[in-house]
Amino acid sequence: MRSRAVRLKSPDDIRRIRDAGAIIAVVFSAISETSLEGMSTWDLDALVESMILRQKGRPAFKTVPRYSSASCISINEEVVHGVPSKKKKIARGDLVKVDIGVVLNGYFSDACRTFAAGAVDDNAMRLSDVARKSLERAINVMRPGNRIGDIGHAIQSYSEKKGYSVVRNYTGHGVGFALHEPPIVPHFGRKGTGMPLEPGLVLAVEPMINEGGHEVRLLEDGWTAVTADGGLSAQFEHTVAITEDGPLVLTE
Repeated sequence: MRSRAVRLKSPDDIRRIRDAGAIIAVVFSAISETSLEGMSTWDLDALVESMILRQKGRPAFKTVPRYSSASCISINEEVVHGVPSKKKKIARGDLVKVDIGVVLNGYFSDACRTFAAGAVDDNAMRLSDVARKSLERAINVMRPGNRIGDIGHAIQSYSEKKGYSVVRNYTGHGVGFALHEPPIVPHFGRKGTGMPLEPGLVLAVEPMINEGGHEVRLLEDGWTAVTADGGLSAQFEHTVAITEDGPLVLTE
């Protein structure tokens, strides 16, 4: 049964969330064509913000209490919520996770992509590829009649089969009328469990995949989570609507 706190979106709502998501897609396209080597995460965040504003959107992360950047940028063993800094420089071979939220005309979208700074080693490329494909598998099961647990199961079963682990401390979430809404969407779980998926549900699914154990620890800044064992981590995220016809990715 769906909680009353979960608010379904109309087709018009979904179109508007997709408009916000299209801004993120344009930003990611620009980053993919940018040489990240030697750039500070502060400067990369400034690029993200300028592109969002140029497209008439607003950085949604700036609506989060006590957070002042337009994006979260996490490098290598940093799992999620890396705070942009002038002191943090991107080096050749780094895995750079850029997480962006956009609000446009009151509607929110959220997405993350892992970028390679120059040539990265084979292990980092495999990890990134598994993280991306785990999200694709999750999206494939986001259809009416399936359940929240099917999403997590799709991610966990694929990632663990490939020899990696799924972070449990951070989850996906509802999105659209706000940056973070119910329900919680774990990236691990059992088939056939959890809330039913139904048309109008819009979810941000954002698996974080580690090369070692799934455990993380929080740095002193109160935001940045890193792998407990120092291993690499990769993440991909899309905002996805459940429709009668199946999943609709709103951040492509």
